Amino acid sequence: MKGHEFVRVLVVGGGGREHALIWALGKSPVVEKIYAAPGNDAMGEMAEIVDIADKDVPALVDFAAKNAISLVVCGPEVPLALGLADQLSARNIPCFGPSKAAAQLEASKGFLKDLCAKYNIPTARYGRFTEPAPAKAFLATMSAPFVIKADGLAAGKGVVIAETRKQAEAAIEEMLSGQFGAASAEIVIEEFLHGEEASFFALTDGEVILPMVAAQAHKRAFDGDKGPNTGGMGAYSPAPVFTGEIYARTMEEIIEPTVQAMGEEGMPYRGVLYAGLMICADGPKLIEYNVRFGDPECQILMRRLQSDIAPVLMACATGKLAGHRLDWSGRSAALIVMAAKGYPGAYEKNSVIKGLEKADALEGVEIFHAGTKRDGEKWLANGGRVLNITALADTGPEALDRAYKAVAEIEWPEGFYRSDIGWRLREWMK
Repeated sequence: MKGHEFVRVLVVGGGGREHALIWALGKSPVVEKIYAAPGNDAMGEMAEIVDIADKDVPALVDFAAKNAISLVVCGPEVPLALGLADQLSARNIPCFGPSKAAAQLEASKGFLKDLCAKYNIPTARYGRFTEPAPAKAFLATMSAPFVIKADGLAAGKGVVIAETRKQAEAAIEEMLSGQFGAASAEIVIEEFLHGEEASFFALTDGEVILPMVAAQAHKRAFDGDKGPNTGGMGAYSPAPVFTGEIYARTMEEIIEPTVQAMGEEGMPYRGVLYAGLMICADGPKLIEYNVRFGDPECQILMRRLQSDIAPVLMACATGKLAGHRLDWSGRSAALIVMAAKGYPGAYEKNSVIKGLEKADALEGVEIFHAGTKRDGEKWLANGGRVLNITALADTGPEALDRAYKAVAEIEWPEGFYRSDIGWRLREWMK
């Protein structure tokens, strides 16, 4: 992309991740106009909201074609698994995100595990099953805890970590009986990996790889890493566990072999590779791939990024990543999620949120909306994960303190948040 070109961007999605991407794209001197589909009310300050669901691929493609969209940036995984990039490509519209075939890295746990086995990418021992009896027999070859995964996309809820064989067998029965519909017609059973989790991101156009940075996220709902898994209750970057040695091994043993493997399999990967890693005693192992930016990790990556993101996303989408680079702030970013009480289970909508302007005005703070809507001058809760409170500071603990200071300014009795985000980071920094 030459400096004088101006682009019209369509961002697909309506959560905190997409708000952060729009915030970053909005700072680009080459971006002329941003649309968001379906977007949310907070994005309306920076983008034109388009009333098209993110799963309505034909409508998204038609809109992009009729509005001379230069680049489509897909936030969530489902449109990619439905073939959004393929249908845009057929209309000669660049899409930041992989083809339907390449999106199997996230859309099928079994596909990913088989790829790892074929190309010697370090991961947990596993088995694939469509019937309960052989699945239960496989359990007998393993020791607790057990990891049971629905093969397909299950909105982040298709993973059970069972502490006992009885719990694992119950999870097998439930999933194979249609708990997640077609997504759990097949399951993957994995050995449980011991270590510390980290998220690492890299951009690729199918050949060239541009590493990003690592982050750590807290997935459990409650303090002490207790309670049910969520989409993420907080995050921070950089992650001290992700040392220079771990970075080098992750690139050499996991990211580079994956990009090469996808090319050899005839489904070159373009977009962001989000590697969910376990940093074990003997090095990094791949837990999973996501074919899109993490949420909430994307929000803190965008806070630390100092480069113009638009030309890099376009280069990824068009196979021209060579020669591009990304500059990152040496400062730390932290994020606290404020969620509706009851999340990730049932929760109520339309409660009033006050104090956002005061919180947003604090030094180093930026708030990304995930599940809100406007009602006149008021902000109402409209989702499970509702607000992403981010802060930038010289050190991780300072960034966390700033984020929590902002949280304290927000009046929302119907919401909750974890008070211990970054506890590992604080331990590292002692």
